[in-house]
Amino acid sequence: MSAPETIAIVTGGSRGLGRSTVEALTRRGVYSIFTYHSNTSAAGEVTRSVERLGARVRAVQLDTGDIHAFPAFVEKIRNTLAEWNAENFNYLVNMAGTSQNGLFGEVTEEDLDAAYRIHVKGPLFLTQSLLPLIADGGRIVNISSGLTRFAYPGRIAYASMKGAVEVMTHYMAKELGTRRIAVNTVAPGAIQTDFSGGVVRDNPDIARHIAEATALGRPGLPDDIGPMIASLLSEDNRWINAQRIEVSGGQAI
Repeated sequence: MSAPETIAIVTGGSRGLGRSTVEALTRRGVYSIFTYHSNTSAAGEVTRSVERLGARVRAVQLDTGDIHAFPAFVEKIRNTLAEWNAENFNYLVNMAGTSQNGLFGEVTEEDLDAAYRIHVKGPLFLTQSLLPLIADGGRIVNISSGLTRFAYPGRIAYASMKGAVEVMTHYMAKELGTRRIAVNTVAPGAIQTDFSGGVVRDNPDIARHIAEATALGRPGLPDDIGPMIASLLSEDNRWINAQRIEVSGGQAI
């Protein structure tokens, strides 16, 4: 087969915002390698969805909080690229993450360490590990949260790590600029997914509160985010770099 023009890696691509991103990239003709943590059924659903659209896709199991797994993962990426007659990939979306809940007075050392491992340490070292394979002129999107701008009780560990992601993005953009690699942060607001136990999707009172606090009058949906990320990665937005872009419908303004 001939080499695809554009290849993306999306971590956490089997559900929610990650799945929406993979599917939005597919509609733009981008081939995707996405990771999943443990839900092989969900990963299979995404794979079939992409293949129905006529694109190449590969699902790879990875715990993005386990940096010791990264060398084997990089080797799998090399092998997949070779199968697709490509030497490099173009886009990296560091989407994978989990929710950490707990009031300031209740947060434990274990809570904070877990949040750091998954949201800061993992994306930093995974990106570092993949740098030899990302094409010059490529693009990286790190995922933050609206919670770095507005505060809701019980999210201090999670939001603090996302604040670190935003600073990390600035430094990545500065240091990778010599390779013409643009690095940006996307910060979603409250989205109706299974994240954090599906609290925004499944709790009518919380959904109503979010709607009332959002200028556009509703909580977000996965497809409010995935297509935006796909657009940000495209040539249309090639001159956007080192930015935090909040995608929240105007939540808490």
